[in-house]
Amino acid sequence: MPETVLETQALTMRFGGVVANENVDLKLQTRELRCLIGPNGAGKSTFFKCVTGLLTPSEGHVFMRGQEVTGWLPHQIAALGVGIKTQTPNVLDALTVHENIWLAARRFFDMAEAKDRTDATIDRLALNSIAKTDLGQLAHGERQRVELGLVAVAEPWLVLLDEPAAGMSAKDVERMTEIIHELTRTSAVVIVEHDMQFIRSIAETVTVFHQGRVLMEDHVDRVMSDETVRNVYLGKKA
Repeated sequence: MPETVLETQALTMRFGGVVANENVDLKLQTRELRCLIGPNGAGKSTFFKCVTGLLTPSEGHVFMRGQEVTGWLPHQIAALGVGIKTQTPNVLDALTVHENIWLAARRFFDMAEAKDRTDATIDRLALNSIAKTDLGQLAHGERQRVELGLVAVAEPWLVLLDEPAAGMSAKDVERMTEIIHELTRTSAVVIVEHDMQFIRSIAETVTVFHQGRVLMEDHVDRVMSDETVRNVYLGKKA
C-alpha cells in the first residue's frame, strides 16, 4: 500500500482577523506529484509556509510519514529527509555549481559520500556543462536547476517547491519539467505554481485553493475544464 508521506488535518492560519487558511485537509502519497494552484491571496503560499515550518499554523496539524511536525522549524523538517526550495535562493554566487552542490551534500554525508552524491546529482540533472561555472555567471533558468540540485543531492523522500518555473523561458520550463519528473522517481513532490502551461506539462492531481480553502482537488484535465475553477482563477488563459 502507498505510504502517506504528508498529511494536513484542519490546518488553519490566521493573521489577526484575517483567515489565510481554513480547515485545509491534504494527503500526499509516496512518489506522488501534487500541484497547488489558486489566485493571488488564495492561501496556497501560506499553506506552503506552514508545511515547511516557516509559519506555525494557528490550528490543525501537519504530519510527515505519520509523525506530527506541527510548529517544527525548517531545519528540523529538512533533517527528516525533506527537501525544501523556497523563492529565496540559498546559493553562493562566488562558488561553482559543483562546489554549491557539494556543500549541500556535505551537510548530510561524509567527504567521500558527498563527492559521489554531488557527481551523481550533476549527472542526473544534466548540469555537467556548467558544473565548473561560478553560480553568479549563470542565467536564471540555469540557477533554478542548480537550486533543485541542492535539494536533490540529499535524495529526499519529500520535495516541496515554491514556484520553480518563475521567470523562466519556454526552453528552461521544458527542462525543469524533465527534472521534476526525474525527481518523482524517488520523491513525492509538492509544487506551488502560477504558470498554467507548466502545470499542464507536469501535473496529474491538482489542488485548487480559493479564499483559504480547498476549492477542488482532481485530475488536471478536470480541474482545467471546471467552470467554477475557471471563473475564480484560470479565466481566459485556460
